[in-house]
Amino acid sequence: MATECIATLPQRFSDNKTKEDPSLFDANSLNQLSNHIPQQFVWPDHEKPSTDVQPLQAPLIDLAGFLSGDSVLVSEATRLVSEASKKHGFFLVTNHGVDETLLSRAYLFMDSFFKAPSCEKQKAQRTWGESSGYASSFVGRFSSKLPWKETLSFKFSPEEKCHSQNVKEFVSKKMGDEYQDFGKVYQEYAEAMNLLSLKIMELLGMSLGIERRHFREFFEDNESILRLNYYPQCNQPELTLGTGPHCDPTSLTILHQDQVAGLQVFVDNKWQSIPPNPQAFVVNIGDTFMALTNGIYKSCLHRAVVNSERERKTFAFFLCPKGDKTVKPPEKLVGGVMSGEREYPDFTWSMFLEFTQKHYRSDMNTLEEFSNWLKNRRSF
Repeated sequence: MATECIATLPQRFSDNKTKEDPSLFDANSLNQLSNHIPQQFVWPDHEKPSTDVQPLQAPLIDLAGFLSGDSVLVSEATRLVSEASKKHGFFLVTNHGVDETLLSRAYLFMDSFFKAPSCEKQKAQRTWGESSGYASSFVGRFSSKLPWKETLSFKFSPEEKCHSQNVKEFVSKKMGDEYQDFGKVYQEYAEAMNLLSLKIMELLGMSLGIERRHFREFFEDNESILRLNYYPQCNQPELTLGTGPHCDPTSLTILHQDQVAGLQVFVDNKWQSIPPNPQAFVVNIGDTFMALTNGIYKSCLHRAVVNSERERKTFAFFLCPKGDKTVKPPEKLVGGVMSGEREYPDFTWSMFLEFTQKHYRSDMNTLEEFSNWLKNRRSF
Protein backbone atom coordinates (compact mmCIF):
# COMPACT_ATOMS: atom_id res chain seq x y z
CA MET A 1 0.00 0.00 0.00
CA ALA A 2 1.30 3.46 -0.86
CA THR A 3 2.18 5.65 2.07
CA GLU A 4 2.46 9.06 0.43
CA CYS A 5 0.45 11.83 2.06
CA ILE A 6 -2.57 12.89 0.00
CA ALA A 7 -3.27 16.60 0.52
CA THR A 8 -6.34 17.21 -1.64
CA LEU A 9 -9.98 16.46 -0.96
CA PRO A 10 -12.39 14.24 -2.90
CA GLN A 11 -15.12 15.75 -5.01
CA ARG A 12 -18.17 16.39 -2.88
CA PHE A 13 -20.83 13.72 -2.96
CA SER A 14 -23.51 16.41 -3.03
CA ASP A 15 -23.70 20.17 -2.73
CA ASN A 16 -27.39 20.14 -1.82
CA LYS A 17 -26.68 20.22 1.90
CA THR A 18 -25.80 23.89 1.84
CA LYS A 19 -29.47 24.71 2.04
CA GLU A 20 -30.64 24.80 5.64
CA ASP A 21 -33.75 22.87 6.54
CA PRO A 22 -35.84 25.20 8.73
CA SER A 23 -37.33 22.35 10.73
CA LEU A 24 -35.96 21.66 14.20
CA PHE A 25 -35.74 18.67 16.49
CA ASP A 26 -38.09 19.17 19.44
CA ALA A 27 -38.40 15.95 21.42
CA ASN A 28 -41.31 17.18 23.55
CA SER A 29 -43.39 18.03 20.50
CA LEU A 30 -42.47 14.84 18.66
CA ASN A 31 -43.41 12.71 21.67
CA GLN A 32 -46.87 14.28 21.67
CA LEU A 33 -47.58 14.18 17.94
CA SER A 34 -49.03 10.68 17.62
CA ASN A 35 -48.58 7.09 18.64
CA HIS A 36 -45.41 6.86 16.60
CA ILE A 37 -42.31 9.02 16.37
CA PRO A 38 -41.66 10.44 12.88
CA GLN A 39 -40.36 7.95 10.34
CA GLN A 40 -37.04 9.74 9.85
CA PHE A 41 -36.16 8.87 13.46
CA VAL A 42 -37.04 5.18 13.07
CA TRP A 43 -34.00 2.97 12.49
CA PRO A 44 -33.94 -0.25 10.41
CA ASP A 45 -34.84 -3.42 12.28
CA HIS A 46 -31.27 -4.77 12.24
CA GLU A 47 -30.03 -1.58 13.92
CA LYS A 48 -32.77 -1.09 16.48
CA PRO A 49 -31.62 -1.26 20.12
CA SER A 50 -31.35 -4.61 21.86
CA THR A 51 -33.22 -5.39 25.06
CA ASP A 52 -30.84 -7.96 26.54
CA VAL A 53 -27.47 -6.21 26.86
CA GLN A 54 -24.83 -7.25 29.37
CA PRO A 55 -22.05 -4.97 30.73
CA LEU A 56 -18.70 -4.95 28.96
CA GLN A 57 -15.79 -5.97 31.16
CA ALA A 58 -13.79 -2.82 30.45
CA PRO A 59 -10.73 -2.40 32.68
CA LEU A 60 -10.55 0.37 35.27
CA ILE A 61 -7.19 2.14 35.07
CA ASP A 62 -5.70 3.95 38.06
CA LEU A 63 -4.18 6.93 36.26
CA ALA A 64 -2.64 8.42 39.39
CA GLY A 65 -0.97 5.06 40.04
CA PHE A 66 0.52 5.06 36.54
CA LEU A 67 1.75 8.64 36.91
CA SER A 68 3.27 7.88 40.34
CA GLY A 69 6.06 5.95 38.67
CA ASP A 70 5.59 2.91 40.90
CA SER A 71 6.85 0.04 38.73
CA VAL A 72 4.10 -2.37 39.79
CA LEU A 73 1.31 0.15 39.15
CA VAL A 74 2.84 1.25 35.84
CA SER A 75 3.17 -2.34 34.67
CA GLU A 76 -0.41 -3.17 35.61
CA ALA A 77 -1.82 -0.07 33.93
CA THR A 78 0.07 -0.61 30.67
CA ARG A 79 -0.88 -4.29 30.58
CA LEU A 80 -4.59 -3.59 31.07
CA VAL A 81 -4.64 -0.80 28.50
CA SER A 82 -2.76 -2.91 25.95
CA GLU A 83 -5.14 -5.87 26.33
CA ALA A 84 -8.27 -3.72 26.06
CA SER A 85 -6.98 -1.59 23.18
CA LYS A 86 -6.02 -4.62 21.09
CA LYS A 87 -9.45 -6.18 21.62
CA HIS A 88 -11.99 -3.34 21.52
CA GLY A 89 -10.30 -0.04 22.38
CA PHE A 90 -12.38 0.82 25.48
CA PHE A 91 -11.19 1.37 29.06
CA LEU A 92 -12.03 3.58 32.03
CA VAL A 93 -9.70 5.88 33.94
CA THR A 94 -10.12 6.79 37.59
CA ASN A 95 -8.01 8.97 39.92
CA HIS A 96 -7.79 11.27 36.91
CA GLY A 97 -7.36 14.57 38.73
CA VAL A 98 -10.33 16.38 37.14
CA ASP A 99 -12.06 18.68 39.63
CA GLU A 100 -15.48 17.36 40.70
CA THR A 101 -16.76 20.91 41.12
CA LEU A 102 -15.90 21.67 37.49
CA LEU A 103 -17.82 18.58 36.39
CA SER A 104 -20.85 19.59 38.47
CA ARG A 105 -20.88 23.11 37.05
CA ALA A 106 -20.51 21.78 33.53
CA TYR A 107 -23.59 19.59 33.96
CA LEU A 108 -25.61 22.47 35.44
CA PHE A 109 -24.84 24.79 32.54
CA MET A 110 -25.52 21.99 30.08
CA ASP A 111 -28.94 21.40 31.60
CA SER A 112 -29.85 25.08 31.38
CA PHE A 113 -28.74 25.35 27.75
CA PHE A 114 -30.63 22.37 26.35
CA LYS A 115 -33.80 23.26 28.25
CA ALA A 116 -33.75 26.82 26.93
CA PRO A 117 -36.15 27.88 24.13
CA SER A 118 -35.12 26.91 20.60
CA CYS A 119 -34.53 30.53 19.64
CA GLU A 120 -31.90 30.79 22.37
CA LYS A 121 -30.10 27.62 21.28
CA GLN A 122 -30.19 28.76 17.67
CA LYS A 123 -27.82 31.59 18.54
CA ALA A 124 -25.07 28.97 18.43
CA GLN A 125 -26.41 27.19 15.33
CA ARG A 126 -23.81 24.95 13.72
CA THR A 127 -23.42 25.52 9.99
CA TRP A 128 -22.94 22.68 7.57
CA GLY A 129 -19.34 21.52 7.33
CA GLU A 130 -18.31 23.15 10.62
CA SER A 131 -17.33 21.47 13.89
CA SER A 132 -18.54 24.15 16.31
CA GLY A 133 -22.08 25.03 17.27
CA TYR A 134 -25.51 23.70 18.16
CA ALA A 135 -27.14 20.88 16.21
CA SER A 136 -30.65 19.52 16.69
CA SER A 137 -30.37 15.89 15.63
CA PHE A 138 -29.12 15.91 12.01
CA VAL A 139 -32.26 17.67 10.78
CA GLY A 140 -31.36 19.53 7.60
CA ARG A 141 -28.29 17.38 6.96
CA PHE A 142 -29.79 13.89 6.63
CA SER A 143 -33.35 12.70 6.01
CA SER A 144 -33.29 9.22 7.54
CA LYS A 145 -31.90 7.38 10.57
CA LEU A 146 -31.83 10.62 12.52
CA PRO A 147 -30.40 10.43 16.06
CA TRP A 148 -32.62 11.30 19.00
CA LYS A 149 -30.32 13.96 20.44
CA GLU A 150 -29.11 17.53 20.49
CA THR A 151 -25.47 18.59 20.64
CA LEU A 152 -23.34 21.65 21.29
CA SER A 153 -19.75 21.45 20.04
CA PHE A 154 -16.67 23.61 20.46
CA LYS A 155 -13.33 23.61 18.68
CA PHE A 156 -10.41 23.64 21.08
CA SER A 157 -6.65 24.15 20.85
CA PRO A 158 -4.31 24.50 23.85
CA GLU A 159 -4.07 28.14 24.87
CA GLU A 160 -0.31 28.21 25.19
CA LYS A 161 0.01 27.06 21.58
CA CYS A 162 -2.54 29.34 19.89
CA HIS A 163 -2.73 32.20 22.43
CA SER A 164 -6.49 32.02 22.24
CA GLN A 165 -9.35 30.86 24.44
CA ASN A 166 -11.36 29.50 21.54
CA VAL A 167 -14.29 28.09 23.51
CA LYS A 168 -14.90 31.32 25.42
CA GLU A 169 -14.52 33.38 22.26
CA PHE A 170 -16.99 31.23 20.31
CA VAL A 171 -19.59 31.50 23.08
CA SER A 172 -19.13 35.25 23.41
CA LYS A 173 -19.33 35.84 19.67
CA LYS A 174 -22.30 33.58 18.97
CA MET A 175 -24.33 33.75 22.16
CA GLY A 176 -23.54 37.10 23.74
CA ASP A 177 -21.88 38.47 26.85
CA GLU A 178 -24.61 37.12 29.10
CA TYR A 179 -23.10 33.65 28.49
CA GLN A 180 -19.71 34.66 29.87
CA ASP A 181 -19.80 32.19 32.79
CA PHE A 182 -21.10 29.49 30.44
CA GLY A 183 -18.12 29.96 28.13
CA LYS A 184 -15.67 30.08 31.01
CA VAL A 185 -16.81 26.72 32.39
CA TYR A 186 -16.45 24.91 29.06
CA GLN A 187 -13.11 26.59 28.36
CA GLU A 188 -11.88 25.21 31.71
CA TYR A 189 -13.41 21.82 31.00
CA ALA A 190 -11.72 21.60 27.59
CA GLU A 191 -8.38 22.58 29.14
CA ALA A 192 -8.79 19.87 31.80
CA MET A 193 -9.57 17.30 29.09
CA ASN A 194 -6.53 18.41 27.11
CA LEU A 195 -4.25 17.76 30.09
CA LEU A 196 -5.94 14.44 30.80
CA SER A 197 -5.65 13.31 27.19
CA LEU A 198 -1.91 13.99 27.11
CA LYS A 199 -1.41 11.91 30.25
CA ILE A 200 -3.37 9.09 28.64
CA MET A 201 -1.18 9.41 25.54
CA GLU A 202 1.86 8.74 27.71
CA LEU A 203 0.14 5.61 28.98
CA LEU A 204 -0.75 4.48 25.46
CA GLY A 205 2.80 5.06 24.25
CA MET A 206 4.29 2.94 27.02
CA SER A 207 1.69 0.23 26.49
CA LEU A 208 2.82 -0.03 22.87
CA GLY A 209 6.47 -0.30 23.82
CA ILE A 210 7.52 3.02 22.30
CA GLU A 211 8.88 6.14 23.97
CA ARG A 212 6.55 7.49 26.61
CA ARG A 213 6.67 11.02 25.20
CA HIS A 214 6.12 10.07 21.53
CA PHE A 215 2.33 10.44 21.30
CA ARG A 216 2.18 13.16 23.95
CA GLU A 217 4.46 15.34 21.83
CA PHE A 218 2.50 14.49 18.68
CA PHE A 219 -0.72 15.78 20.26
CA GLU A 220 0.57 18.72 22.30
CA ASP A 221 -0.56 21.20 19.64
CA ASN A 222 -3.85 19.38 19.06
CA GLU A 223 -6.96 20.79 17.37
CA SER A 224 -9.70 18.99 19.25
CA ILE A 225 -13.46 19.08 19.77
CA LEU A 226 -15.52 19.26 22.96
CA ARG A 227 -19.11 18.11 22.54
CA LEU A 228 -22.10 18.27 24.87
CA ASN A 229 -24.58 15.48 24.11
CA TYR A 230 -28.19 15.74 25.24
CA TYR A 231 -30.50 12.73 24.76
CA PRO A 232 -34.13 13.62 25.59
CA GLN A 233 -36.70 11.10 26.75
CA CYS A 234 -38.40 9.20 23.95
CA ASN A 235 -41.81 7.56 24.09
CA GLN A 236 -40.65 4.80 21.75
CA PRO A 237 -36.99 4.18 22.54
CA GLU A 238 -37.17 0.73 20.98
CA LEU A 239 -37.49 2.32 17.53
CA THR A 240 -34.69 4.84 17.53
CA LEU A 241 -31.11 5.54 18.66
CA GLY A 242 -29.49 8.48 20.40
CA THR A 243 -26.37 7.97 18.28
CA GLY A 244 -26.17 5.41 15.52
CA PRO A 245 -23.49 2.69 15.26
CA HIS A 246 -20.16 4.25 14.37
CA CYS A 247 -16.44 4.31 15.06
CA ASP A 248 -15.04 7.67 16.09
CA PRO A 249 -12.92 9.10 13.26
CA THR A 250 -10.91 11.11 15.80
CA SER A 251 -7.87 9.89 17.77
CA LEU A 252 -9.10 9.48 21.33
CA THR A 253 -12.48 10.06 22.97
CA ILE A 254 -12.79 10.90 26.67
CA LEU A 255 -16.41 10.58 27.76
CA HIS A 256 -18.12 11.45 31.01
CA GLN A 257 -21.63 10.08 31.53
CA ASP A 258 -24.27 11.28 33.95
CA GLN A 259 -26.21 8.73 36.01
CA VAL A 260 -28.27 7.43 33.06
CA ALA A 261 -27.09 4.41 31.06
CA GLY A 262 -26.96 4.48 27.27
CA LEU A 263 -23.48 3.72 25.90
CA GLN A 264 -23.18 0.37 24.13
CA VAL A 265 -20.16 -1.23 22.43
CA PHE A 266 -20.15 -4.03 19.84
CA VAL A 267 -17.71 -6.66 21.13
CA ASP A 268 -17.63 -10.43 20.44
CA ASN A 269 -20.47 -10.03 17.91
CA LYS A 270 -22.92 -8.60 20.43
CA TRP A 271 -23.82 -5.29 21.97
CA GLN A 272 -22.52 -4.72 25.49
CA SER A 273 -23.07 -1.74 27.77
CA ILE A 274 -20.69 0.49 29.69
CA PRO A 275 -22.65 1.56 32.78
CA PRO A 276 -22.17 5.09 34.17
CA ASN A 277 -19.42 5.57 36.73
CA PRO A 278 -19.34 9.16 38.04
CA GLN A 279 -15.80 8.67 39.35
CA ALA A 280 -14.39 7.60 36.00
CA PHE A 281 -14.03 8.69 32.40
CA VAL A 282 -14.67 6.28 29.55
CA VAL A 283 -11.80 6.32 27.04
CA ASN A 284 -11.91 4.81 23.57
CA ILE A 285 -9.54 4.59 20.63
CA GLY A 286 -10.61 6.38 17.45
CA ASP A 287 -9.87 5.68 13.79
CA THR A 288 -7.02 8.18 13.58
CA PHE A 289 -5.17 6.63 16.51
CA MET A 290 -5.79 3.17 15.09
CA ALA A 291 -3.98 4.39 11.97
CA LEU A 292 -1.20 5.84 14.15
CA THR A 293 -0.67 2.38 15.67
CA ASN A 294 -0.81 0.68 12.25
CA GLY A 295 -3.98 -1.13 13.25
CA ILE A 296 -2.58 -2.65 16.46
CA TYR A 297 -5.06 -0.78 18.67
CA LYS A 298 -8.70 -0.96 17.61
CA SER A 299 -11.37 1.61 17.02
CA CYS A 300 -14.58 -0.14 18.06
CA LEU A 301 -18.17 0.17 16.89
CA HIS A 302 -20.41 1.83 19.50
CA ARG A 303 -23.75 3.61 19.82
CA ALA A 304 -26.01 5.39 22.31
CA VAL A 305 -29.55 4.30 23.18
CA VAL A 306 -32.33 6.39 24.72
CA ASN A 307 -35.13 5.60 27.15
CA SER A 308 -38.69 6.67 27.95
CA GLU A 309 -38.08 7.71 31.54
CA ARG A 310 -35.06 9.99 31.82
CA GLU A 311 -32.98 12.31 29.69
CA ARG A 312 -29.28 11.51 29.40
CA LYS A 313 -26.31 13.88 29.27
CA THR A 314 -22.66 13.25 28.40
CA PHE A 315 -19.50 15.21 27.64
CA ALA A 316 -17.21 13.95 24.89
CA PHE A 317 -13.73 15.34 24.28
CA PHE A 318 -12.39 14.24 20.90
CA LEU A 319 -8.61 14.51 20.82
CA CYS A 320 -7.35 15.25 17.31
CA PRO A 321 -3.89 16.12 15.98
CA LYS A 322 -3.07 19.49 14.50
CA GLY A 323 -4.80 19.66 11.15
CA ASP A 324 -1.71 19.71 8.94
CA LYS A 325 0.17 16.96 10.75
CA THR A 326 0.78 13.75 8.87
CA VAL A 327 -0.83 10.73 10.51
CA LYS A 328 1.85 8.05 10.26
CA PRO A 329 2.79 5.28 12.73
CA PRO A 330 6.28 5.16 14.27
CA GLU A 331 8.57 2.69 12.52
CA LYS A 332 8.63 0.39 15.53
CA LEU A 333 4.90 -0.30 15.07
CA VAL A 334 5.28 -1.18 11.39
CA GLY A 335 7.97 -3.85 11.43
CA GLY A 336 6.03 -6.62 13.12
CA VAL A 337 2.73 -6.24 11.28
CA MET A 338 2.25 -8.15 8.01
CA SER A 339 6.00 -8.28 7.33
CA GLY A 340 6.42 -4.55 7.72
CA GLU A 341 3.50 -3.46 5.53
CA ARG A 342 1.49 -0.37 6.29
CA GLU A 343 -2.19 -0.88 7.09
CA TYR A 344 -3.20 2.66 6.14
CA PRO A 345 -1.73 5.38 3.92
CA ASP A 346 -0.50 8.68 5.36
CA PHE A 347 -3.10 11.41 5.65
CA THR A 348 -3.70 14.69 7.44
CA TRP A 349 -6.37 15.10 10.09
CA SER A 350 -7.87 18.15 8.38
CA MET A 351 -8.53 16.04 5.32
CA PHE A 352 -10.09 13.17 7.26
CA LEU A 353 -12.24 15.63 9.23
CA GLU A 354 -13.60 17.26 6.11
CA PHE A 355 -14.27 13.83 4.64
CA THR A 356 -16.54 13.04 7.63
CA GLN A 357 -18.13 16.48 7.78
CA LYS A 358 -18.96 16.97 4.12
CA HIS A 359 -18.66 13.72 2.22
CA TYR A 360 -19.35 10.69 4.43
CA ARG A 361 -21.60 9.98 7.38
CA SER A 362 -19.43 8.30 10.03
CA ASP A 363 -20.21 4.63 10.59
CA MET A 364 -18.24 1.43 11.18
CA ASN A 365 -16.44 1.72 7.82
CA THR A 366 -15.29 5.35 7.85
CA LEU A 367 -11.53 4.75 7.95
CA GLU A 368 -11.77 1.94 5.39
CA GLU A 369 -13.81 4.10 3.00
CA PHE A 370 -11.44 7.01 3.46
CA SER A 371 -8.39 4.78 2.89
CA ASN A 372 -9.98 3.31 -0.23
CA TRP A 373 -10.50 6.77 -1.64
CA LEU A 374 -6.85 7.60 -0.97
CA LYS A 375 -5.74 4.42 -2.75
CA ASN A 376 -8.04 5.06 -5.71
CA ARG A 377 -6.71 8.59 -5.92
CA ARG A 378 -3.30 7.19 -6.92
CA SER A 379 -4.65 5.81 -10.16
CA PHE A 380 -5.51 9.25 -11.54
